[in-house]
Amino acid sequence: MAERTPRRQRLDQPVTPRTGLPRPHYDPEAFGRISERIARFLGTSRFLVYLTLFCIVWLAWNSLAPSALRFDPETTNFTLLTLILSLQASYAAPLILLAQNRQADRDRVALEEDRGQNQRLQADVEYLTRELASLRLSLGEVATRDYLRDQLRELTEEVVARTSEGVYDQQSRAQREERERRAERKRRRTDKQDGPPTKLSEPFVGEADTG
Repeated sequence: MAERTPRRQRLDQPVTPRTGLPRPHYDPEAFGRISERIARFLGTSRFLVYLTLFCIVWLAWNSLAPSALRFDPETTNFTLLTLILSLQASYAAPLILLAQNRQADRDRVALEEDRGQNQRLQADVEYLTRELASLRLSLGEVATRDYLRDQLRELTEEVVARTSEGVYDQQSRAQREERERRAERKRRRTDKQDGPPTKLSEPFVGEADTG
């Protein structure tokens, strides 16, 4: 018969514990919720009232009832009551600590969420600040109503000034042309008067006839 080779364990699978003793299985979340409820009840005034009434009834019964009906006689210094209170205190302390640990874990998670939310809010505030700064810069380059009014007023004044200058230039040009025409007529008249002498056969034209 061939020998069986030992089966190799896979690294991606957890190793099962090699113990023959059964381990108790419980839901930690459910146990934690129950412990928190108990711890909350232990920290209320109702529990103090109930515990005080329980101790009073216990002590009164074991002190005033007939000896045959006393289950925790005074002669034994109420040993059973002391044991019950000790057990209650011994279980109350771990339950309260467990509830505090769970509350601390929740506070830690809430703190991490608040820190992340604060970081996101800070990033949003910085982004909005940059956007506002860019908007201010853009608005500084945009022409405002007053600026447009000033520019239109200056343009209107410049157009009016140029138009008036144009009219003056036309008038002065017309006057200059008129002076030039008068000067040209006068020059031609002087040229005619200063021309070559007339022939003897031609009649004499005096100044009275040239008018």
